[in-house]
Amino acid sequence: MTELDTLHATREAYDAIAPTYAEMFQDPLRERPLERALLSGFAELVRESGEGRVLDLGCGPGDFTAHLDGLGLQAFGLDASPVMVELARGAHPGLRFEVGSMASLDVADGVLGGVLSRWSVIHTPPRDVPVILAEIARVLAPGGHLLIDFPATDGPHVETQSYDHAVVTAYRWCPDHLAGLLRGHGLAEVSRLVLEPKPEDRRQFREVQLLVRKG
Repeated sequence: MTELDTLHATREAYDAIAPTYAEMFQDPLRERPLERALLSGFAELVRESGEGRVLDLGCGPGDFTAHLDGLGLQAFGLDASPVMVELARGAHPGLRFEVGSMASLDVADGVLGGVLSRWSVIHTPPRDVPVILAEIARVLAPGGHLLIDFPATDGPHVETQSYDHAVVTAYRWCPDHLAGLLRGHGLAEVSRLVLEPKPEDRRQFREVQLLVRKG
């Protein structure tokens, strides 16, 4: 399957379940204090860099975009799913949401203080992820930050693992491997948050959030 085929398959899958998804994940940060704290730190770092514009990649129904806006950032969202973008615009009419591809961002070089990527690369085949990372590095200003969130593999010797996601095939990443790819694009790790799965979670995957900085 080509990169374009993957994009179309993901778009169609999320278009189909967008209203259900938005209803299921209302107020997604309500019981996640560590994530709220990390997002607050991310926002502070972005403001200190002097570039307050932040792109929420794979924004879905826009809740995290709105959260970043509430933290004082000039946040806007992008998603491959037109239905998700329509829902985001309806729920957050004061914010900007666009349909687009993470592999070809309609953003000028070096203009963003931050990029948030919450599980947005998980449906991209691993061979195509470096293109997305290069785009993120391109649009970030020097000193800008990326906060990227993904499910982790079971051990350090497995770089990626596919799994049967409820919507479309997804991939887990070895945190060290992904951090190495980010370094290759000039994005150095600042911190790493590892969230262990709760006993009641359907999938017993660790969740990792990497905060990286463009040199």
